[in-house]
Amino acid sequence: MPRRELLTSAQRAQLLAFPADEGELIRHYSLSKSDLAFVRQHRGDHNRLGVAVQIGYLRFPGRVLAEGERPYPPLLGMVAVQLKLSASIWDIYAERDQTRREHLQELIDWLQLSQFDRTHYRAVADWLLPIALQTTQGMALAQAVVDELRRRHIVLPPVATIERLCAEVATRAQRQVYRLLTDPLAARQRKALDSLLLLREGRRVSTLTWIRQSPGAPSAKAVLAHIERLQAIRAIALPIDLGCDVHQNRLIRLAREGAQTAVYQLEEYEPDRRHATLVAILLDTAATLIDETLDLLDRLIGSFFTKAKHRHEREFAAAGKAINDKVRLYARIGGALVDAKTSGTDPFVAIEAIMPWDQFAETVKDAQRLARTEDFDHLVLVGQHYQQLRRYAPAFLDTFEFSAAPAAQGVIDAIQTLRTLNRTSARKVPADAPIGFVRKRWQPLVFVDGGIDRKFYELCAVAELKNSLRAGDVSVAGSRQFKDFDAYLMPRSTFDGQRETGTLAVPVADTPQAYLAERLERLRTALDEVNRLAEADQLPDAILKADGLKISPLDADVPDEAEALRERAYAILPHIKITDLLLEVDRWTNFSQHFNHLKTGEPPKDGALLLTAVLGDALNLGITKMAEACPGTSMAKLSWLEGVRHFSPDLVPWRNDRTQAIPDRCLG
Repeated sequence: MPRRELLTSAQRAQLLAFPADEGELIRHYSLSKSDLAFVRQHRGDHNRLGVAVQIGYLRFPGRVLAEGERPYPPLLGMVAVQLKLSASIWDIYAERDQTRREHLQELIDWLQLSQFDRTHYRAVADWLLPIALQTTQGMALAQAVVDELRRRHIVLPPVATIERLCAEVATRAQRQVYRLLTDPLAARQRKALDSLLLLREGRRVSTLTWIRQSPGAPSAKAVLAHIERLQAIRAIALPIDLGCDVHQNRLIRLAREGAQTAVYQLEEYEPDRRHATLVAILLDTAATLIDETLDLLDRLIGSFFTKAKHRHEREFAAAGKAINDKVRLYARIGGALVDAKTSGTDPFVAIEAIMPWDQFAETVKDAQRLARTEDFDHLVLVGQHYQQLRRYAPAFLDTFEFSAAPAAQGVIDAIQTLRTLNRTSARKVPADAPIGFVRKRWQPLVFVDGGIDRKFYELCAVAELKNSLRAGDVSVAGSRQFKDFDAYLMPRSTFDGQRETGTLAVPVADTPQAYLAERLERLRTALDEVNRLAEADQLPDAILKADGLKISPLDADVPDEAEALRERAYAILPHIKITDLLLEVDRWTNFSQHFNHLKTGEPPKDGALLLTAVLGDALNLGITKMAEACPGTSMAKLSWLEGVRHFSPDLVPWRNDRTQAIPDRCLG
């Protein structure tokens, strides 16, 4: 069987790649005083250069220089400059590989490094297992191994060895994930999992395929079908905490692999792998079903309001002519009543002069039918969708477990009241039912003379539940999208225990004092490094002289192609005066019509001159410099225009009696 490969060719090259950034090169390959002293103990310039290059290889990337390998050119050049040697003498050093090996062993002892052996292999494999339980990414595992070997001061083995170690640990992790997902299962549960691969009764698809079907268009039937699928998963009665010991990345990866596998292929898996894959699929599918059902609820309730609004608009538009006729009729009747009041005649006779009394009484009834609610709200029409809501609301409310923040607790209390009413088949809402969640808009419909209207109480509660889910004030057990925020965190007891024992895996200090001390230490280290480089005249793009620090200016990071494109774009644009551009904009907007003279109130005759004065203020030049910069314009003309720049009062809505004392120029 061929060796399992976790890395691509590009990833293998990247794993032990040398730095390309100049700052990183300086940080890794700058020789300290002790390094230089050790290097000078060797005779011959070529030996000194070879030892220094091997020091660089062992420090980063942390591997040995292979036989016949040409050193990384930037590393070789930087080391040669520090030793004041020519890089070309490397060829002399490379002639005797025995010398390289002798120097390598000497350097390993001097740098206090260890050669990678079987003991290290087993130790690092055990260390890597918890990481492999979190991810299946080969590059992430290999990079973790490389970082750990560097931390332990172990010389890196060949990439093939690292890849083989990661592959073995990944296989161990996969088997452990299978055990974590299958060991808690009873024989009955394993049998139920296997039955998911059989054809569903009365259907031509397996139960597993049926469970994973999409919801389709939002409807009461779709909600009930999704609830049925969710109940089928819950009927298997998987342990509540099953999967909690498995990292979510592994669960999701296993579920996706299982979803892409045909049913007949799942049947051919060995039992532990098959059952673990089915468990992962069910856990992922259950969360998906919950989220999709809640989304169906959101879309259905939203459609109730949208349909009610549109019906309200249509009915009002259809009744427009009748309403207009009634308004015109009552205008005539109102005029007749006013005349009767003025002349002191009988008002009833005035009305009957326009139409018979019986006909007038009928028009009043027609007006009552045409009239809308006082606030002209379409909410009352939402009640027409109550029967559709009742088709799935009882099952929906009994299926999901809701938790709420204090702001939405009233909604959850109302949901619990509705559950009780549904189970007892009660029709009347009790007088002590929660009502704090009922908004002002709903109150005229929910609160009636006889108490609480059941229909609008339930509609209001479900609508507010939808809004609270959107706002994040309500969470749903088992949901992925509406998960409780605390579920993303480790349990409080675990956090307190790890903090007390000092095993809390947090990348920063847990106290302000320790954090500041660590930052100050890093700052001192960085400053010491800068001082050392400055003394050696090795600061990148900087020179330290007696009169101070001189830093080379940054080069423009703009490609030549972009510069050429910019020049072409500017060449296409016409060369015009900015006042001409402002005049063109003025022709679009005609904003200059709102400027008038402070004394005469007349508009300016020279639009270009006005815009020149405005531009002088916009550029903060003033009229003197603006007159100097614009040929044909004098300071006297611009000064006179200063009095023209006054906005009309209707453009300054915040002006009142207190602002009359402010000069109009300031308001302009």
